Amino acid sequence: MQFTAREDIEAPINAVFEMVADFERFERMAMRRGIEVRRLTGHMGVVPGTRWETQFKLRGKPRHIAIEMDECDPPSLMRFQATSKGMKGMTLVEFLALSQRRTRMSVEMSLAAKSLPARLFLQSLKLGQARFRRRFQMRLSEFAREMEERHRHGS
Repeated sequence: MQFTAREDIEAPINAVFEMVADFERFERMAMRRGIEVRRLTGHMGVVPGTRWETQFKLRGKPRHIAIEMDECDPPSLMRFQATSKGMKGMTLVEFLALSQRRTRMSVEMSLAAKSLPARLFLQSLKLGQARFRRRFQMRLSEFAREMEERHRHGS
């Protein structure tokens, strides 16, 4: 199963890349949503091999996901691999400078099942695929507007 979304952001490519690479901010956001996050490696910046372990409840069951940044080419690309007991996923974030002050960010996410329960879960996602795609695009749009505000106000 694959999802893609893209947004144009009123900020230079380097600024957008740096905001997306602010992993501490994402870790805090996840923790506020009840997700336990531990960074295992990569405390010294944005480097391939940076790894996290996450733990959260989904549909009443505890879930564990290991995430690793396996590719990084500043300021144009970041790729992450995620694995759990029954699924694996890949997220690719690409940045394209449209002008000196405008950047296109594209996010591609794919999920694959490794077990029967995971296949059933993916099947339920496929049934609500249109709604999930809209929410995915809406969240990326909200994130893009937030980055524009942060860039505008220099924070």
